[in-house]
Amino acid sequence: MNRIGLTLTTALAPMAWGTTYLVTSELLPAGHPLLAGLLRSLPAGLLALLFARRLPHGSWWAKAFVLGGLNIGAFFPLLFLAAERLPGGVAAAVAGAQPLIVLVLGALVLGERIRPLTAAAAVLGAGGVALVVLGPAAALDLWGVLAALGGVTATGIGMILTKRWGRPVGVGPVAYAGWQLSAGGLLLLPLTLAVEGLPPVIDAEAALGYLWLATAGGLVAYTLWFRGIQRLPVVAPGLLALLSPVVATVLGVLVAGERFSALQAAGIALTLVALLGGQLASWPRRRSAAALIEPSAPPVPAR
Repeated sequence: MNRIGLTLTTALAPMAWGTTYLVTSELLPAGHPLLAGLLRSLPAGLLALLFARRLPHGSWWAKAFVLGGLNIGAFFPLLFLAAERLPGGVAAAVAGAQPLIVLVLGALVLGERIRPLTAAAAVLGAGGVALVVLGPAAALDLWGVLAALGGVTATGIGMILTKRWGRPVGVGPVAYAGWQLSAGGLLLLPLTLAVEGLPPVIDAEAALGYLWLATAGGLVAYTLWFRGIQRLPVVAPGLLALLSPVVATVLGVLVAGERFSALQAAGIALTLVALLGGQLASWPRRRSAAALIEPSAPPVPAR
């Protein structure tokens, strides 16, 4: 698959995640962010393992739980908490801070060079996010904003470690996603039962919402996302995450009847400019076409 095709398929993941906020506010029972994270991750992960028939080996057991803890176990409950406490566009827009986090960590941990245009795109995206978040005061909630920031920080670290560790030889993207979804779900299971328990009723709307989040927003999205992280320059998927607030904002306006000021609309425009400009700036220079989609480091053998 060429660079454009890989970028477009990877972009489907944050677009699917942008629907999370509307689904959470409109379909899921309130007050159960841990349960939402559990039902989004564990069934999808076990289904992926059943389909792929590959389990981790050796050190990959520990790595799978570290990655699953960051990308799933920490991110999901923080995501759903933010979705419950903030309007969809605001909650998802905080994810725009992730490119800055990934840019810095990529330089420190992976030794990736920070290009001026890429850095400018990340800063522009963060500025666009700030304009969206700094809307009407009544629309903001401190704990919701902190939860959203904590979630994108956890996934930013998970993204860097995913890039650094690669994927074992012979393990496909479905199995790799299944490892992390299952590990994250297992970490959430005892916490969910101890803190929240089960809601008294899961009606048809809630069941539909959980199904959507586990399939499109879980197994499919994470399979595409982890494949993209390993093959694209590390900042490119981070910038693609800006699609999540764009989708959430559009759905919030069209479906949930949310209103945005002119300043917030300008923030969304800046976010889109940062997304497009950053993708162009992250393209490698003077490399062969075949090298454009190669991982920065070869996959490590399964042990």
